[in-house]
Amino acid sequence: METETLESDKAIGVSLVFGAFAVVGAGFMLAGASQIVMAWGFALAMAAATLSVVALQAFDA
Repeated sequence: METETLESDKAIGVSLVFGAFAVVGAGFMLAGASQIVMAWGFALAMAAATLSVVALQAFDA
């Protein structure tokens, strides 16, 4: 009897999506029109980077 394990690339895909959001947030942080836009860009970049790491570990199980 053969057992196979099916590995999914879902962790990498979700992590890349959140990584793209982090890059967009960093862009707003650097080139925002006002201080409040820059602050929201920083918040988006940090939250997306955190969720990117969490996605890698959550789907790694």
